[in-house]
Amino acid sequence: MTRRRKIYEGKAKVLFKGPEPGTLVQYFKDDATAFNNEKKGVITGKGVLNNRISEYLMLRLAEAGIPTHFVRRLNMREQLVKEVEIVPVEVVVRNIAAGSICKRFNIEEGTPLPRSIVEYYYKNDELGDPLISEEHITAFGWAGPPEIDDMLSLSLRINDFLSGLFLGIGLRLIDFKLEYGRLYDENDQMRIVLADEITPDGCRLWDIETNEKMDKDRFRRDMGGVAEAYQEVARRLGITPESGQQDIKGPKTIQ
Repeated sequence: MTRRRKIYEGKAKVLFKGPEPGTLVQYFKDDATAFNNEKKGVITGKGVLNNRISEYLMLRLAEAGIPTHFVRRLNMREQLVKEVEIVPVEVVVRNIAAGSICKRFNIEEGTPLPRSIVEYYYKNDELGDPLISEEHITAFGWAGPPEIDDMLSLSLRINDFLSGLFLGIGLRLIDFKLEYGRLYDENDQMRIVLADEITPDGCRLWDIETNEKMDKDRFRRDMGGVAEAYQEVARRLGITPESGQQDIKGPKTIQ
């Protein structure tokens, strides 16, 4: 297998130098974490499923006019993406109360929110990804007002599109996390594009009829059946991996 230089390793993915200028290879691991990395585990086949799910959703969003970093899938665990400068702000869109918002405002889980709520979090594991405001983002130079406007506008468009897409396969999009990057062209012109991934790792998805959780909450809450839930999401999307969830070895790296 071709030796590649590792650029970055996160909780669920590894980034390697890409084969083409301005590209990276994004490798999906089976590792699972929760509660700011306090809980760790391995879910066999998760990386394979997330690679396919994210590929499908990124392509569908691109068809809807959402700019993304995705180029193409390379194999069962890897995809080629454009190299971007990640904005250190996570954008969370909430449609129904779940997770931290329930604790913060004493809202019962499953309560529909008056409207979709967009929240910003500083992307910093050591600080626990704290909730921040637009004032924090601009004051500390993480992003400028035009970039915030772009991220907000894109996030709402993505929410509308994905809510309808998941509704069509019997799933309710409860909330989800997005990350964005600055993509520079050959003339040094910059635009904000959707980066990272969109998978059940970063989306809460509930079955419309039963409210069964089909996402990483099954891992967070020790509910079991995590891989099966992800596989069901892939099945409903019509993209179950052609060879199942068999494992493949990650690429060798040189430092």
